[in-house]
Amino acid sequence: MGRGRAKAKQTKVARELKYSSHHTDFDALQRELSGGQEDGHESSDRFDDSSDDEYDDYRR
Repeated sequence: MGRGRAKAKQTKVARELKYSSHHTDFDALQRELSGGQEDGHESSDRFDDSSDDEYDDYRR
């Protein structure tokens, strides 16, 4: 027992999510998914290709 209040709140939240109309900012979503870059390209400093790697000889 005691689950009635929790279930009622879950039902209320589910109805609000189902029937409410939320404005979706697709431009902000695109910026977030692309990592915040305006042009959509990954930054070159994300992958650091340093030439002073001590294991560089083994990789070749």
